[in-house]
Amino acid sequence: MIITKKALPRRTILRGLGTAVALPLLDGMVPALTALSRTEARAKPRLGVVYVPHGAVMNNWTPVAEGAGFEFTPILQPLSAYRDRLTVLSGLDHVPGAQMPGDPAGGHGRITGAFLTGVHARPTEGADFEAGRSMDQIAAATLGQQTQLGSLEVGIGLPEFGGACDAGFSCAYISTLSWSTPTTPLPMESSPRRVFERLFGDGTSTDPAVRQERMAKDRSILDAVTDKLSRLQDGLGAADRAKLTDYLTAVRDIERRIGRAEAEVDRELPLVDRPAAGTPTSFEEHVKVLFDLQVLAYQTDLTRVISFLMTPELTAQTYPQIGIPDPHHALSHHENNPESLAKLTKLGGYHTGLFAYYLDKLRATADGEGSLLDQVMVLYGSGMSNSNLHNIQDLPILLAGGGAGRLNPGRHVRYPDGTPLTNLYLSLLDKLDVPVDQFGDSTGRLQQLDAI
Repeated sequence: MIITKKALPRRTILRGLGTAVALPLLDGMVPALTALSRTEARAKPRLGVVYVPHGAVMNNWTPVAEGAGFEFTPILQPLSAYRDRLTVLSGLDHVPGAQMPGDPAGGHGRITGAFLTGVHARPTEGADFEAGRSMDQIAAATLGQQTQLGSLEVGIGLPEFGGACDAGFSCAYISTLSWSTPTTPLPMESSPRRVFERLFGDGTSTDPAVRQERMAKDRSILDAVTDKLSRLQDGLGAADRAKLTDYLTAVRDIERRIGRAEAEVDRELPLVDRPAAGTPTSFEEHVKVLFDLQVLAYQTDLTRVISFLMTPELTAQTYPQIGIPDPHHALSHHENNPESLAKLTKLGGYHTGLFAYYLDKLRATADGEGSLLDQVMVLYGSGMSNSNLHNIQDLPILLAGGGAGRLNPGRHVRYPDGTPLTNLYLSLLDKLDVPVDQFGDSTGRLQQLDAI
């Protein structure tokens, strides 16, 4: 086989003062081989998980029609522009999240602890918590061998691991989705600044004085590598220069927004708690900047596995910006009150609207022969359906993305009642080339997901 042009290394990283900028996939990084080999070189499936708490108003979530002609219900309506990249999945249960004989009354700890692990969480309010190794970490163990970070875990409004958050259940269970071992929950990061520095910090230096020096000079990540960027751009083709310009603009924009959030911390904010440094005061801005950082992480191939807890179970988050001042958890115990159900439906649509923002960004970001949206498999959903009863049957679950050609999206698929959610996890792991024989209470793979 003859390679007719020189290719840039796929993991080109530009280092500067305490910073490192990993580059997105450029045409110049792919050898001039056949069209087939170029496509194979570029198609890198990524796994994402976006969790929303307290289930959904299911008759306003679940489409009536199956197949490609399904209607967009009130909660799914904000995603209507992505029909061809969505798979709505009905009929999936998660028995590991159910209350077992002798369990304490708390349901939220069980449900979150089981969501990605497929294991019934041990009831405890102490440090002897135990669940199982989560599906995302099984994927990360393999995919992470090819990336700088094995996985990225982010979330909003997270309690500390210590103490009890739910009756009979440790805060560890609702503070994360990801477990590297049955007894090791992985902390999720809520500060955009810390996520940014995890992605762009220079791994060759662990000296905090280096970072402080750069910040004291008010220099951006990109300012620190300007000369190297200029030299690199001189050797790129027009398409690569445009792609790199778009990427660098996104990096600068995120830096600016994080800086603005940090400046807001110093303002007088009477009658409200001051947020942690670097945390936007606006919930919507917080979600969006964390979504933007996830796009950058995928775009630069720093990781291929990301989990995002949009808010945890038991959250008291309020949404006055959309006319819902009620704390989410209190509202979720709706007792079939029509006013409460209407608010929960509106809130569910607000969350899917934020998810649509993420899909917008993924679709607008070139990757290989398509976009990042073509490559990802993002699981969006909750560990319960009817929040008033903490039901773990027929969960609100959907997949977004094309999975690098390994999914057949654009449909609503209804599975037989009682189909384990963990069957979906087995299927997704297969599509990531991380096959496992058994996961949690799985009974096999899901049909009707494969690309035609």
